[in-house]
Amino acid sequence: MPTMIVSGSGGLIGSEAVAHLVRAGYDVVGLENDMRARFFGPEASTAHTTERLLRTFGGSFSSLDIDIRDRDGVDRVLAKHARSLELVVHTAAQPSHDWAASDPHTDFEVNANGTLNLLEATRRHAPAATFI
Repeated sequence: MPTMIVSGSGGLIGSEAVAHLVRAGYDVVGLENDMRARFFGPEASTAHTTERLLRTFGGSFSSLDIDIRDRDGVDRVLAKHARSLELVVHTAAQPSHDWAASDPHTDFEVNANGTLNLLEATRRHAPAATFI
């Protein structure tokens, strides 16, 4: 069965992508480290959304605690799923301009370097996969 990877799978857009893809019949691997709780406090945690997705889609959805800034971790995940990987949906991000001003290095590392890590791992291990 084809595999799809969704970064930021516990967030608003990522969780909807997971639900759509699982309902369409795909196996989905979520990359989610709940950094939202660090950015905006415990009330903004994505943990409850990830738990709901796991309860609802159990056998077709798995969630990995991966920080997209971790180049080796991202590379290992994509290498593991390379044979069946057809799609990478990248929704992980630090989304707040106001927060970015308080810690621009972390903002850049998540949004730019994290994206680069996902793009490069996709290119290396599954160059025919679609990247969104």
